[in-house]
Amino acid sequence: MIFTSPLKPQLLKISNALKSHSTVVVCYCALWCRTCVEFYEAFKNLSHERKELFLWVDIEDDPELLDDIDVEDFPTVLIQHNGENYFFGTILPHIQHLNRLIDAQVKPKELGPSDLNILIKNLLPS
Repeated sequence: MIFTSPLKPQLLKISNALKSHSTVVVCYCALWCRTCVEFYEAFKNLSHERKELFLWVDIEDDPELLDDIDVEDFPTVLIQHNGENYFFGTILPHIQHLNRLIDAQVKPKELGPSDLNILIKNLLPS
């Protein structure tokens, strides 16, 4: 399952999807980034092959999903499992690398944004 920017109109659906997916894979990108545009189709196809929830976040449309972190290189990927960051960083735009990276996550990391479930809930109207 994949959600793509702009994400604000989809926040309730994303929040509900997060309840049934323990792992979320986020690609932070920008529309002006040619590498990201080329990587998008492969990212979308991978989302249909895997059970994790995938989010394609344009950092200019949805900067709140980064906390206060600046992304300088693209694509930047976040892998969260049960709200803990297992990977956060720039990757080469080769989908096989991302696929292996998702499979290889075994320990939480301290880098990256807060639990996406919390960030999205904070954006929902009260």
